[in-house]
Amino acid sequence: MPQSIREQLMALAEPDYRDFSAKLLPDHVKLLGVRLPHLRRLAKEIAKDDWREYLSSASDEFFEEVMLQGMVIGAAKTDLSESFHLISSFLPKIDNWSVCDSFCASLKPLAHQPDPLLDFIIPHLSSQEEFSVRFALVMLLDYFITPFYLDKVFACVNGVKHPGYYVKMAAAWCISICYIRFPEETLSFWENCGLDSFTYQKSIQKSLESKRVTGERREILLRLREKIRQS
Repeated sequence: MPQSIREQLMALAEPDYRDFSAKLLPDHVKLLGVRLPHLRRLAKEIAKDDWREYLSSASDEFFEEVMLQGMVIGAAKTDLSESFHLISSFLPKIDNWSVCDSFCASLKPLAHQPDPLLDFIIPHLSSQEEFSVRFALVMLLDYFITPFYLDKVFACVNGVKHPGYYVKMAAAWCISICYIRFPEETLSFWENCGLDSFTYQKSIQKSLESKRVTGERREILLRLREKIRQS
């Protein structure tokens, strides 16, 4: 008799890794301790079989079970309409940054159709649910920080008003990636943006933390940060 998904996950679980991961996640998250490469491999195997049946009956009890569902959605071969339906059904299950960000990373195949993907993402930026907004922001930073979409990314981030911590951190992260790739355009954005003080300062801090920001680009940020502190 084949092992159930739960049994397979438990066989892959590492107590030491579980204890380490638990320090990075909210207390309510129930962990088994399965590493991401194992989850990705299992997701690919499920996606080759009856993945619709799996998703319809999958358990949400453990962190890894929810993470796995997101990865299966990313790996499943289907059309854009069904993908968007699956994503919409999955979003309410996200209750931590790790599942959110890994889910976004698993959706890379959808980036080949950027315009409909962007149309799908944008309404989530005004959601009342913290992780639905974070989902939209992380999708922007993963797939849309390009010359063609940069102004749209700035406008989207500037329009986010959700007060959640994980939203603000995602917005700051997004703008920091913009600065790494497009420093002059991002400086212009900072001059006239409507970001709240926390997000604004975090976006500069996260830019400074990047090893790709050196020399004059780093000095500009240091001066900008000092100017903010004195204001």
